[in-house]
Amino acid sequence: MVRILAGDVGGTKTVLALYQSDQGELTEIRKETYPSGRHTRFEDLLLEFLGSDSLIDAATFGIAGPIKSQRCITTNLPWIIDAAEIADELNIPQVHLLNDLEAAAYGILRLDHFHELNPDAHEEAGHIAVIAAGTGLGEAILFYDGRDYHAMPTEGGHCEFAPQDALEDQLLVFLRQRFNGHVSLERILAGDGFGNLYDFLKSINFAEANAELEAQMQQTDRNAVISRAGLQQEDVLCSEVMRLFCRIYGAEAGNLALKCLPRNGVYIAGGIAPKIRPALESGGFLEGFLDKGRMTHAIEHIPLRIVDNPEAPLLGAAHYASKQLAIK
Repeated sequence: MVRILAGDVGGTKTVLALYQSDQGELTEIRKETYPSGRHTRFEDLLLEFLGSDSLIDAATFGIAGPIKSQRCITTNLPWIIDAAEIADELNIPQVHLLNDLEAAAYGILRLDHFHELNPDAHEEAGHIAVIAAGTGLGEAILFYDGRDYHAMPTEGGHCEFAPQDALEDQLLVFLRQRFNGHVSLERILAGDGFGNLYDFLKSINFAEANAELEAQMQQTDRNAVISRAGLQQEDVLCSEVMRLFCRIYGAEAGNLALKCLPRNGVYIAGGIAPKIRPALESGGFLEGFLDKGRMTHAIEHIPLRIVDNPEAPLLGAAHYASKQLAIK
């Protein structure tokens, strides 16, 4: 019987959980969610969660940022997270850091409920791809060796946005000016992307702005106001924002599929997808995914599945820690 600490460390919130593991079977002891900006050091957040609970056999954290030599300079937080320093300070024998999408990918292997977007999907044994829009945009690949899966983290969300029509050409020019050159997909396919798309459409006079909605944007999270109004089709500008978001999201999912041919599916994780599921199901996402010219045939039967369990990264981190203990 061993005790495992697992964490899903995002730009907005951090979820920590303590598990008991018996021969790989995990039982949750307790779990807490914290605003990620609550502490200046990640270790202080861990100490607050653990309190007097200091007997931990292993810990794994999925973190929104690149991991190098088990060290992470977080992308959207002021933390430097080092596995060796955490092990030392908290007296944990094994500490592992995973990219958040790497953790989510391992977690997806433990789930059994998804929402399929591709009516022509044919599931086959093979690789799996994961794409996740949330505070940022993450991408990962689960390489299948014929017996087991191995997660490959990427920073694919920071690749360049490639427009596919005249309107998207204008969008690229607008964003290039806003961000002084490089325009990554994360500028569109993340929480702040809704606001960027709205500002673009407003700048080209796509439709008249709704004064009441804009007043709401001043009082609360403008991205949430735009996405809600777009999802419910309350406003022309916001509806077009949602259409563009879904189509570009689908196009990038298709790009990822072409790069690794994930016959076992592209899984759409992250915090945004479950909230806008009706929009993703309306056809724009699939249209963007399949718009690959002469190579559409290579990906047209790949499953496209929305992950509606927000704990996939946490589960993936916990199971990774359990597996590493078994290896040792």
